[in-house]
Amino acid sequence: MPDDAVAANEAGIRNALAAGYRLLEQGASAVDAVEAAVAVMEDDETFDAGRGSFLTSDGRVQMDALLMNGENLRTGGVACVERLRNPIRAARLVLDRSPHVYFVAQGAEQFAKEQGMALCDNSELVVPRERERLLKAQAAALAGHGDTTFSGPPTSHDTVGAVAMDAHGNLAAGTSTGGTLNKAPGRVGDSSLIGCGCYADNHSAAVSLTGWGEPIMKLVLGKWAVDRVAAGASPDEAAHAAIGYLFDRLGGHGGIILLGPDGRIGMAHNTPRMAWGLRTPMGVQVGVTCK
Repeated sequence: MPDDAVAANEAGIRNALAAGYRLLEQGASAVDAVEAAVAVMEDDETFDAGRGSFLTSDGRVQMDALLMNGENLRTGGVACVERLRNPIRAARLVLDRSPHVYFVAQGAEQFAKEQGMALCDNSELVVPRERERLLKAQAAALAGHGDTTFSGPPTSHDTVGAVAMDAHGNLAAGTSTGGTLNKAPGRVGDSSLIGCGCYADNHSAAVSLTGWGEPIMKLVLGKWAVDRVAAGASPDEAAHAAIGYLFDRLGGHGGIILLGPDGRIGMAHNTPRMAWGLRTPMGVQVGVTCK
């Protein structure tokens, strides 16, 4: 996260916290709150989700999202969608209205359209900043490797996610992303995969991750972390252990937020910076932590 992006990250997270917590104050569910918070960040061009997402190698936006209800383990996910402004809302439709868990690409868009979501043109999700970033990445790849495909860990992430607990003690988690810069079309990362970039279970914890997706997927790191909480670790202990495991086992990097069923939280990352925010009855905390 460059210095000039810190303020925008903090502002975007404040807006997301406000949207999610407003619903909790009105008695809404944790699922409602997570969906609302993530949708705000999808609409904010600061983040790698929704409009403003990183571009694929052919210059398009392809997005993934997952939403999970810790009360009953109902889950909805979409991947490789190109014409939905808010993939997290499509994931919510899958969670609520489908016997299935996961839809991809045109099938996901068709399902969302049938459920009343409007489709947009992919160009409406592309911002000039990302066109420039893609051209620089491809020029660097050509100069150094002779190809333009993604072949290593990305230098920036900005995937968005949220976890919440409602007045009934139910947990929820959600994650949304545009994936990695210059990725091959059709690539799906960890964010929308159950137990990888997202998981929620009232009996363990709610988790959302950001980072280099391939190592996170191989370790099923989200489920690994919540299982540690179920076994007696605090969310803070589990969060730091998960990031340590990610690096020690596969050299991976990323960040994690965890919320336990008792309201305790955990956060860790091994990236240079990670933006985060917390809203409780005691007030709001927002910041960017450094490694």
